[in-house]
Amino acid sequence: MRDIVDDLLRVWHSGRTGGLATVVRTIGTNSLPIGSSMLVTPNGGVFGSIASGRLEETVYEAALEAGRTGARQLRRYSMLTGVESSADDGTLVDIFVEPFSCRDFPEFPTIAADIQAHRRVTVFTVVWNQDPDVIGQHLVTDRKHATELVALPESDLFVASYCPPPRLIIFGANAYAATLVAQARMIGYRVSICDSRPEFADPASFPGAEVVVDWPHRYLNTLAAAGEIDNSTAIVVLANEPRFEIPLLTVALRLPELGYLAALGTPADQARRLEDLRAGGFDEPTLARVHVPAGLEAGPRTPAETAVFITADFLASRAGLRLSAQRDYGSRAAVGMAI
Repeated sequence: MRDIVDDLLRVWHSGRTGGLATVVRTIGTNSLPIGSSMLVTPNGGVFGSIASGRLEETVYEAALEAGRTGARQLRRYSMLTGVESSADDGTLVDIFVEPFSCRDFPEFPTIAADIQAHRRVTVFTVVWNQDPDVIGQHLVTDRKHATELVALPESDLFVASYCPPPRLIIFGANAYAATLVAQARMIGYRVSICDSRPEFADPASFPGAEVVVDWPHRYLNTLAAAGEIDNSTAIVVLANEPRFEIPLLTVALRLPELGYLAALGTPADQARRLEDLRAGGFDEPTLARVHVPAGLEAGPRTPAETAVFITADFLASRAGLRLSAQRDYGSRAAVGMAI
């Protein structure tokens, strides 16, 4: 639902009724993320996706019907045939379809506001009950919970938990930062950019990102003190200037939790960087965490290519993988560290 919040709000405020389909359980497959949603607007438009091919077409019709008739149903489909099935063919998916409007889901603007403000919110939806009038009721809480289908003696509840998105903090406001913002937002990251130069840190140049004018190490210390850095946080340093990056990297390397750290620069920049950090008291085991983001035989050339390269590296790092390949040392490269 997170990726179609704005579309849901438009339907909600229109006063008309659309249809909403949500994946609540998979059996024998993990190819469909639990909680994936598809909105079918009153005009038949589609936002979001839950699958592809025949199944998506079938669910589209079910959501369209829910919007037109008000029916709320938990439906089981075969991933192989794309049609409703009660037989266990090894790949089944349960999808809840319901009408969506300001009358059917009066609590939704509160949920949307929490998601957009990066606050935790959990939505409980009754997807099955012996009393049909109970099906489709929603309960909203700020309690942490796993996203899952919960089977109770008299009801099935789908619990959709929306945690604050993972965060990418970019230090250095430039063309590389602009393209990296776009890449990171596509994969669901909340992005902040920090630069001490107000003439470069123009919010209009970085749509979708929070832009902060401050010294990098001071801003990172502020975030850490506020408890806003955790093991899902990614940091990319694009300010390839010792007076900015060495104090910043010194703070970053001492954080108790951090998901990923990368700094843009050539091998010569990296050699100088490591020498400065050694002089600051960092030992070899700590510095040995530094690795060159890889996956290509030659380094990226443009800011857009560099953004793809860095994004792939911190996603691999988040999954516990490490990319490796030869580097064209004549190009600008991203030097990363998985923590």
